[in-house]
Amino acid sequence: MLFYSFFKTLVGRTVTVELKNDMTMEGTLASVDQFLNIKLDNVRVTDAARYPHVMTLKNCFIRGSVVRYVNLPAQHVDTALLQDATRREAMNNARR
Repeated sequence: MLFYSFFKTLVGRTVTVELKNDMTMEGTLASVDQFLNIKLDNVRVTDAARYPHVMTLKNCFIRGSVVRYVNLPAQHVDTALLQDATRREAMNNARR
């Protein structure tokens, strides 16, 4: 749940998503769900020569299981808040 909550704070920000098939897409994060499925608006493929069929997309839905990395804008990531939330989640899991 930690990553889901974190990604929800980035809705409306530009992110770069690298897929397991080596395709990299950049766009505005429109939504994310609890399975980390991602919806991007204003999509742009970084390697247009390799994936010309994707150039016509305006928005896309990416299944969470095909995502390799999500590159986030550094200025929008509150690392102190993320570290604190990670510690709290780890402590809660240790009590169970």
